[in-house]
Amino acid sequence: MLPWQRWSASLFGVVAVVSVLLAASTVWLFLTSPVTVANAINDGDVSPLVRTLAESLFTALREILRYL
Repeated sequence: MLPWQRWSASLFGVVAVVSVLLAASTVWLFLTSPVTVANAINDGDVSPLVRTLAESLFTALREILRYL
């Protein structure tokens, strides 16, 4: 196996995991905080949406690490 093939498989795995985490967090945000999502879409300002998404990811990561 060539060295770049190992890197590409590893990179693909990291991108896949990050994509799944972002998608799951976005769905969770739509379900738990629809007002924030609606205001962000209505105003065209995504900073509250990104802030809330980052907070939910941080909370999930903290709870996972606490569980382990």
